[in-house]
Amino acid sequence: MCELEVSDIESGHSPTAVQRRHLLRGAGGALAVTGLLGAGLATPVSAAPIRSSKRAAAELVLLGTQGGPPVEPDRMGIATALVVDGATYLIDCGRGATTQYLRAGLRFDDLKAVFLTHLHADHVADYYNFFLLAGGLPNSRNDVITTPVPVYGPGPAGALPAKFGGGQAPTVDPGNPTPGTYDLTQSCHDAYAYSSNVFLRDSGIADIRTLVDVHEIRLPDVGADPLTQRAPAMRPFPVMEDDRVRVSAVLVPHGPVFPSFAFRFDTDHGSVTLSGDTTYTGNLETLARGSDLLVHEAVNVQGATLSPAFRSHLLQSHVEVQKVGAIAQRSDVPRLVLSHIGDQAVRPINTARWRRWAQQGYDGRVHIGNDLDRIPLR
Repeated sequence: MCELEVSDIESGHSPTAVQRRHLLRGAGGALAVTGLLGAGLATPVSAAPIRSSKRAAAELVLLGTQGGPPVEPDRMGIATALVVDGATYLIDCGRGATTQYLRAGLRFDDLKAVFLTHLHADHVADYYNFFLLAGGLPNSRNDVITTPVPVYGPGPAGALPAKFGGGQAPTVDPGNPTPGTYDLTQSCHDAYAYSSNVFLRDSGIADIRTLVDVHEIRLPDVGADPLTQRAPAMRPFPVMEDDRVRVSAVLVPHGPVFPSFAFRFDTDHGSVTLSGDTTYTGNLETLARGSDLLVHEAVNVQGATLSPAFRSHLLQSHVEVQKVGAIAQRSDVPRLVLSHIGDQAVRPINTARWRRWAQQGYDGRVHIGNDLDRIPLR
């Protein structure tokens, strides 16, 4: 075990609110780095749940670490769980997230809230399964969602971008081409109506519609819009608070996607900032400053043969792994974890090379995430 000194948290929050809810530690407390990060090791995907005789009061579980829509055999879709005093908060719900949730030893009846950074398919592929499947009948562990789970996600974008290279692109559902989290959820209810209606009649399941409590995140008045100013400079703003966590967010630039969020979670046991999908922005650094842990996405395009459209998407929407260390350094965080990762030249990822790349310009600890890694906040 080693210890690192961490600076005060400076994300623009009110000290009075922090003291009132007892969510932050005092200034300059020592941070113990243990487990996977302390050892500097990457854990391969395992078929068995990870178990430990002693769990941290607050830990991050990387359920899936794959970046982008392609289905790869060695990584599940992006999804991350924050466990605080036994309560679980889920950030994004990529491919396989429901299964990974169980493989990590988590219980559905401990799920307190879901947060969606944006509505790209690779971030929401398993979203509805948490209610359709994990809210239906109990599994072999007698585990099932029985009470409404708050879901915090983007509202409607309001406009579509122009097609790359010019010309026209087909438009799916012209009457509602930019649905937000609420409409996405309602459409899933409707799409699965037959299955739900039959189970309601012959199996006595709960009405799935009663288990999802959608809150579309209201944007502060900073001049943001879906076509020209998707992530203007801004201070963090509050999203949610309960007796375990306080959640704040900023807009981040992710190509043509709007809105796209980064989230910060502050707890009595440490703090973590998750970048979501983003390219370079001071908003993220402001949000992350002084966090115990920064979880950041990254891509590698060096040596890759890419179409002009795909290369443009990658460079306008993501951060290159060779440049992510400087972001962590400016954010004043002692630990950097990479998740939502993709190498366009070498597969599977060369973890040692990625760690060297991410360490450039950064004097903290770097960990290249793998599915089912567990990382204590302190």
